[in-house]
Amino acid sequence: MSTLNHNRRNFIKNSSALALGCALPISLVELAFADSEKNFSFAYISDAHIQHIKGTRFVRNWDKGLIRAVAETNLLAPKPDFVMFGGDLAQLGSQPELEHGAEIMSALNQDVRYVMGEHDYYLDLGAYWEKLFGPQYYSFDHKGAHFIVLNSIRTYDEWTHRWPSNEQRMLEMAGLDNPNGSPFMVGEEQRKWLQSDLAKVAKRTPVVVFSHSPLQKIYKGWNFWTEDAEQIHALLQPFDKVNVIYGHVHQIQYNQIGNISFHSVMATAWPWPYPSSYAQAEQYLPKLTVPMNRADPFFERDATGWQLINMANGNVDMNFTLYNNSARSVRFNKANKQPEDSRYQEENTRIPGQQHY
Repeated sequence: MSTLNHNRRNFIKNSSALALGCALPISLVELAFADSEKNFSFAYISDAHIQHIKGTRFVRNWDKGLIRAVAETNLLAPKPDFVMFGGDLAQLGSQPELEHGAEIMSALNQDVRYVMGEHDYYLDLGAYWEKLFGPQYYSFDHKGAHFIVLNSIRTYDEWTHRWPSNEQRMLEMAGLDNPNGSPFMVGEEQRKWLQSDLAKVAKRTPVVVFSHSPLQKIYKGWNFWTEDAEQIHALLQPFDKVNVIYGHVHQIQYNQIGNISFHSVMATAWPWPYPSSYAQAEQYLPKLTVPMNRADPFFERDATGWQLINMANGNVDMNFTLYNNSARSVRFNKANKQPEDSRYQEENTRIPGQQHY
């Protein structure tokens, strides 16, 4: 057995045992290079949606989901090199929500980096977020990989500045299926920065992009959508292999566009089902995994998972533990040149989707 395979099997065994012993909303990601000395892991927590009620009161379910994820991340073995938070720490972007979320996250005993979500941004356009967590977009290098963090939830200036109050703008962008919403985008400013950042990176370097929106055009009604996705893909196209990891969708998604593999992560707050009109987006994506059991959409341990990324060949293996459904694996199929669900369920064997959404 090679050292790489031995290390990967131990990682899977230890992480699987951990997942079976608890039921918590985190994702664990390992970057496995051909040289096993470069292997490392990082944990991923996303979409907490901390919601302020009044005074010191916050919505309990969302608090508990994030608290449990933080506690379990601190117990991970092997210990991850760092933790990513994938956006939507707050529900309505208020200072009490962001401060309360930051206080919960402060219990982590690893370095933490943050991605901004639309629920964090549209009250004050990220001003208080930057005071707490730093810039809205940036990059860093770690053990041979280049990481890029984008604010992918900006939109057109005319929409951003049309509202009578910041609170109204926040409410409009937070609404699901809201005809008054506006598509997400990275925007010209960040695309120029991204082009300059990538110009300094060797084309064979593994590139990992963290965004909140999918950097794809999946389903516009729910803003599972990035308006300038194709322009971003063009900037990433010269690299041997790119992985995009995103939150926002609260469900399992995967896709392959050229050299770019796309992977969603789970939320700590609640799961979303697939949109009922998802068939409209089939031209963009291969068949996705089965919708997860929605018996209790407010059960913070539903629809959670962890994932292992193998960068030895630039492709991604994702291993999800779903606490109200069967564990799932999504792995890159070299023959078909796209990620595939190893336990894909045909429609006649699926758990029926719930209707109370």
